[in-house]
Amino acid sequence: MADDVCETDLFEVREPKTQRIPFVFNSPHSGRVYPADFLRQSRLDAMSIRRSEDHYVDELFHFVTDLGAPLLMAHFPRAFLDVNREPYELDPRMFDGPLPPHANISSMRVAGGLGTVPRLVAENMEIYGRRLPVDEALTRIEQIYKPYHACLRRLIARTHVQFGLSVLIDCHSMPGNIRVAGSSQRPDFIIGDRYGTSASAELSRTAVALLEDLGFSVARNKPYAGGFITEHYGRPARGLHALQIEINRGLYVDETSLRKKPGFAELALAIATFLSGLATHVEAYPETTALAAE
Repeated sequence: MADDVCETDLFEVREPKTQRIPFVFNSPHSGRVYPADFLRQSRLDAMSIRRSEDHYVDELFHFVTDLGAPLLMAHFPRAFLDVNREPYELDPRMFDGPLPPHANISSMRVAGGLGTVPRLVAENMEIYGRRLPVDEALTRIEQIYKPYHACLRRLIARTHVQFGLSVLIDCHSMPGNIRVAGSSQRPDFIIGDRYGTSASAELSRTAVALLEDLGFSVARNKPYAGGFITEHYGRPARGLHALQIEINRGLYVDETSLRKKPGFAELALAIATFLSGLATHVEAYPETTALAAE
């Protein structure tokens, strides 16, 4: 990018030679560069601490530059800092010293141990053996969280100016045992649009239909409707759409060894086919992304 807002070792933007479609892709939880000081602070072993990663999601979506869209990827791990949260969702029980008055200490995510600086990784495993200095959390927010979101905002704004609309695809994975409540369905994909508030209904329905046409089991908003990023950046009435995509890890990775399954490349190709179809739909029917959400 012409601006240096995205030039950092902490995250990376992969750019197409020319942006040809009004999409921005974001992989905020696939980072796997664990700072040495962080590992020394943790009570978890090197494998257990990785349980919160969206394993290899950045690689599943690496092809989007060939479609003509940028991909923003975190290199830092979600267990260290979660940028899919409000900037100051912090648990006061984790820190020595008072938090700033603007900290959100009572959200459901904080209560669940999954704030901006998480207390837990998946399966309710405590990350730290002792409290952290407050300044350490605030430093992570200032030096990583805020620059990351500045970069994401720049990509979205640039896309919106160029095309008159922007579609953010927030890319995630979910445990293989996830089921839809009240159902025996174990979805391959979940499309989240914050219950119709972060993207046009037609865009969401098209995404679901395209995946189903490829033979996948797809749910919408259940049990994952989208996190802070989807909610914060989705403004469909202004032509700013945000969809969260959750991929069942059981399709492509052994969740014990974290090794890729033989079908990894085939799944990546299917995702490429799906997103190419979604981009074609948006280009052919741009009015569908101008509609207010449900």
